[in-house]
Amino acid sequence: MRCVKANMKKKTFYNETSYVLGILLMAFGTAVMKTAGFGVSMVVAPAYLLHLYISAYLPWFTFGVAEYALQAVLMVAMMLIMRRVRAYYFFAFITAILYGAALDACIALLQPLPNGGFLGRLLLYLFGLFWNSVGLAFLFQTYIAPEIYQLFVKELAAKLHKEVHRVKTCYDCISCAVSVLMSFAFFGFGVFEGVKLGTVFYALINGWLIGKITAFLHAKFEFCDRLPLRKYFQA
Repeated sequence: MRCVKANMKKKTFYNETSYVLGILLMAFGTAVMKTAGFGVSMVVAPAYLLHLYISAYLPWFTFGVAEYALQAVLMVAMMLIMRRVRAYYFFAFITAILYGAALDACIALLQPLPNGGFLGRLLLYLFGLFWNSVGLAFLFQTYIAPEIYQLFVKELAAKLHKEVHRVKTCYDCISCAVSVLMSFAFFGFGVFEGVKLGTVFYALINGWLIGKITAFLHAKFEFCDRLPLRKYFQA
């Protein structure tokens, strides 16, 4: 919606800014969680596992490349499940490419960062987890197409008439289970590569945390459009 100051107590926050900030914070949070070594988020864990496995043979197959390669497959699956094809879905894939590029850049920047002992790694993991969820909450506010991951959740929530954060929790748990199976298939039974206790913990609290962050954002900010682009991103 266009900016109309309906609530003078709230500050204006533009949806376009929310989109850019969401991508950057998600990429940063994921890179920090990867550095901590407690496991990445359940949503990106399948892509991370593909990266670990395939990059042994194709060094250019980075985490970021694995992200949008897997999301291309998910986009096709979403079209089949929803039984429709929309331009909005392809905009979402562009977002996936931007996120993948930002993720690789953040990983490169954080590479020299020491993660310390157990306590240091734990704090680093929680720090990354929080900012990853903040990024997701910002992406859910904007009219611009989010990644295929988030778009699928939004589409399914609207179809089922359920709250987004509740559907997100279910999706996260399924993604976590798939990641465990992939880890066993790629690296041997009992090997939890990339999927660790932190992954399971995030799967359980991410939907709840996004709900809390979203409530905070709505209490503090009035989200509105700065540019007349909404009509090009109609789902």
